[in-house]
Amino acid sequence: MDSPQKFRKLITAALAARRNAHAPYSGVRVGAALLTKSGKVYTGANMENVSYGLTICAERIAIGKAVSEGHRKFQAIAIIAPCSNPSPCGACRQVLAEFGECIVICADARNMRRVRIHLLSELLPRAFHL
Repeated sequence: MDSPQKFRKLITAALAARRNAHAPYSGVRVGAALLTKSGKVYTGANMENVSYGLTICAERIAIGKAVSEGHRKFQAIAIIAPCSNPSPCGACRQVLAEFGECIVICADARNMRRVRIHLLSELLPRAFHL
């Protein structure tokens, strides 16, 4: 598997995106950076809503931005959250799976040496597909 150093720029972009999170209810600020197969990076930050079901994860915001610009193939996504074991939620995993396999980099915003790298298929085995 790849090393965290290979994804340093992507992790840095996710960390920067995290500053734009709208998290007045939980206080948990999450950032994501999505790397397309063509090398373009799209970022996202979580956006909470008082009606919790309307909250949008950072990952899905980054994916939506990329898709709205015509991208459908992704290499990797970095997710930064202030917890020891950050990971995309099930909905984000399934949205990513819509576009095929990619690398998922998860980092703890409180200790940037805590980085885990997975294949999406490890996090979501037997995903729904057409």
